[in-house]
Amino acid sequence: MKNTFGNAFSVTLFGESHGPAIGAVLDGVKPGEEIDAEKISALLKKRKGTAAFSTKRNEKDEFKIVSGLFEGKTTGTPLCILIENTDTKSADYSKMKSVARPSHADYAAFLKYHGYNDYRGGGHFSGRITAALTAAGAVALQILERRGVNISTHILSCGDICDRGFENFQKDFEKLSALSLPVLDDGAREKIEERITAARKAGDSVGGVLETAVTGFPGSVGEPWFDTVEGVLSHMLFSVPAVKGVSFGAGFDFGKMTGSQANDPFEIKNGKVVSKTNRNGGINGGITNAMPIIINCAVKPTPSIYKTQKTIDFEKNEQTELLIEGRHDPAIIHKAAVVVTAATAIALLDLLSQRFGTDLNGV
Repeated sequence: MKNTFGNAFSVTLFGESHGPAIGAVLDGVKPGEEIDAEKISALLKKRKGTAAFSTKRNEKDEFKIVSGLFEGKTTGTPLCILIENTDTKSADYSKMKSVARPSHADYAAFLKYHGYNDYRGGGHFSGRITAALTAAGAVALQILERRGVNISTHILSCGDICDRGFENFQKDFEKLSALSLPVLDDGAREKIEERITAARKAGDSVGGVLETAVTGFPGSVGEPWFDTVEGVLSHMLFSVPAVKGVSFGAGFDFGKMTGSQANDPFEIKNGKVVSKTNRNGGINGGITNAMPIIINCAVKPTPSIYKTQKTIDFEKNEQTELLIEGRHDPAIIHKAAVVVTAATAIALLDLLSQRFGTDLNGV
């Protein structure tokens, strides 16, 4: 049972959706780093999303750093972040303890933990745990930003509505930082809002694709073959609930191209080596080349919907029908955007720490 990611810089997640608290333990944190609690709070607030498109569960997400921080700076020893659960309604789940919600982890968890797992709200598999992941990522983001590395994510598509891609990274990053629904094109944002609202009114949900960009990340990071940058990032990003696809640069569009269309020609610009295009998303041979890292993540629709679905009762071993009650999101892609940014920061800080050491000398 492994709930830890990372080698030089690692994050361990703990807690359940309806337990007393959730949290994260960060190990390998560089000593002497100032941690701005307001930046952690701001990212947690964004993860909650807009009221119209998010669950009615109203968690304050107030956190405590209970170890690894002294006089406002990291000590270098394990940093533990604790977030209490204060708005649980466990009775909503008591009637369907052994009823497998379609596309949830209920049945898989029952098989793995022999029925001893906390099933309320999905337990340890709940999207609620992403609050702890987001808080941990907020720490990683601060460490990276001081070294000129910036990360941002927007909704590239939601249902059949598409946003434009990144154009001017600095301006686009600044714009996204102020938005609760991270869509770059204002017209597309309105249509996406309408699409999510229509799904909510229909008792259904909608998914989409996220695009993440990383700027300022140095070249030479990553290993060939089994610890490629793509491999490490994919490992982390597939840990985010609802992410069912990860690609880099042009991704699956490479399958439609010729070599002359797909290649990124190199050139010297202002004395620096750059690639004229960036279809490979800043990575060659599993190693960063100092161009922006571009990642796409496919996010499935929220599996909890207000429609009658066919399923099973796995304790009674019989077919049944399920009409889910409780508080659920018509879309989670806007919340997933924040989590993907946080997860990307954790994975990149681990890669950076493996390359340059946890003191990050030379970065």
